Amino acid sequence: MKTWLDAWPVFRQLTGSDPLGRGHAARSKATEQTVSRTATADKVVKSVCPYCAVGCGQRVFVKDEKIVQIEGDPDSPISRGRLCPKGSASKSLVTSPSRVTTVKYRRPYATDWEDLDLDTAMEMIADRVLEAREKGWQESDGGKRVNRTMGLASLGGATLDNEENYLMKKLYSALGAVQIENQARI
Repeated sequence: MKTWLDAWPVFRQLTGSDPLGRGHAARSKATEQTVSRTATADKVVKSVCPYCAVGCGQRVFVKDEKIVQIEGDPDSPISRGRLCPKGSASKSLVTSPSRVTTVKYRRPYATDWEDLDLDTAMEMIADRVLEAREKGWQESDGGKRVNRTMGLASLGGATLDNEENYLMKKLYSALGAVQIENQARI
C-alpha cells in the first residue's frame, strides 16, 4: 500500500517537503529517467544563426557527428542566448531529410536539374570567374592605368564575420574587382 501511495504525486506533495508540488513531489519515474539531448552531446560548437542580419549566436550540440540540438548562445553579446522562432527552429533546417546536400546544376535551356560532384562544380565556377574577369578587364580608363575588372563584384552577407569579410575583400581585390561590399550593420 505504501509503495502505491509513494508513487502518487498528490501524496508526496501533502506529506513531503514540497507542499506546492514544484519539485520532487511532481516528478514521476519517467521524469527521473529523462535526460536532455544537450547532456548527452559529445561536443558543443559555436555558430551564428543563418537567417537574418542580426547574427545571433548559437550553440550546436553534436553527438556521434550528428546535430542533436541547437540553442541560443548565452555568451553571445548580440543575442545573449535568445533566438527568434526561426533561429529556434534552425535544427530542422540542417537536419531535414528533404534538405539538398548535393550540387545541383541545370544546363542552359534544360528543364531538369542534375547532380554534379563537387570537384566538377568548383572547376566550372573557377572557369566562369576567370572568363568574367577577362571579359570585363580594363587596362586603362581615360588615359589612366587602372588594371581592374568590371566583370566581378561581391556583396557579402550580413552574417559574415570580420574574418570572412576580410578574406573576401582580399580575394576579390586580388582578382581585380573594385565593387566589393558587405552588409555589415553591427
